[in-house]
Amino acid sequence: MQTKTLLQKVRQMCAAPIQERGLSLWDVTFEKEGPRYLLSIIVDKESGVDIEDCEYVSRAVDPQLDEPEFDSLPSYVLCVSSAGLERTLRTPEHLEWALGRRVELTFYRPHDGAKSKAGVLDAYDGETLTVDGVVYSRREISSCREYFDFTSIRPQGRAAE
Repeated sequence: MQTKTLLQKVRQMCAAPIQERGLSLWDVTFEKEGPRYLLSIIVDKESGVDIEDCEYVSRAVDPQLDEPEFDSLPSYVLCVSSAGLERTLRTPEHLEWALGRRVELTFYRPHDGAKSKAGVLDAYDGETLTVDGVVYSRREISSCREYFDFTSIRPQGRAAE
């Protein structure tokens, strides 16, 4: 089975359980990770995804993946997870969602001496991304993700005396 076909079928089979839990489907991927393949269903919810949401979707989809039509797949691990705080932005829909948010671009080759750039995604037109006023071609970007500056978080505790 071709990967594209697999991803379409998985999207279809998880539509009902995702809707039942009030979730949205962020992405489905099938990628080789080390010696194994990982079939990932990534979900999102405005109020946050919890372990019960992931378990619900996994239990609904897993038996369907045991059907004979999937026997040709290499051995894989099924993973249902939240899109997370620093979610990967792969599709045009992801990039449209991220407009006005902080993102981190990673480049195939250094751009102005840097392998990555973090900033606000100002615009996306299908071919280019504009981050902090600088236009980048999608062809020069190896990955894009939402960016959260963890250094801006201050630990809570007792104030110094």
